[in-house]
Amino acid sequence: MRGKTFIISGPSGVGKSTVLKELLQRRDMYFSVSATTRTPRAGEVDGVHYHFVDVDTFRSMIEEEALLEHAEYVGNYYGTPKRYVDEAMEQGRDVILDIEVQGAVQVCAKRPETVRIFIAPPSWEELERRLTARGTDTQEKIQKRLQRAKIEMETAADYDYFVINDDVAHAVAELDAIMCAEHCRPAERMSQIV
Repeated sequence: MRGKTFIISGPSGVGKSTVLKELLQRRDMYFSVSATTRTPRAGEVDGVHYHFVDVDTFRSMIEEEALLEHAEYVGNYYGTPKRYVDEAMEQGRDVILDIEVQGAVQVCAKRPETVRIFIAPPSWEELERRLTARGTDTQEKIQKRLQRAKIEMETAADYDYFVINDDVAHAVAELDAIMCAEHCRPAERMSQIV
């Protein structure tokens, strides 16, 4: 059986990476590693956290249609290499794409069966606190991320599911339940009966 694709979106600082790390300890899934033109943060490894590329290389990937989606976010480019996603799905593995809302629209236009899950903060104050606590951005960049978060939240109603990350364990349990439910749809289950 072919795997399913799950998109996880949400504002920067909402805790997507933390939640996904815990989820991947529960479920055997392929986590899609995005390509980006941004510089690596401390501790990030090329090919593990992102495929770090220069702008010219990224533009070549767009021209060659090697990306499932791509977008610009806060001055940098991000995209999902198509090849790895397709290989994992053909092996029967589910795939998680941690992408922003522009990319989610592109993927769903090409692959409408994709399951979209939006992760939200419990409050705006908590989101600002998390962004500040990371210590990776200037106050000006944090304000830009908060402005962007408000725009992203307006698209949340277009997603299939909405998870509030007020507690990591609770958010992970909800994601796990969503993924389990998606595999219990009649079209998938009935095809297993011989």
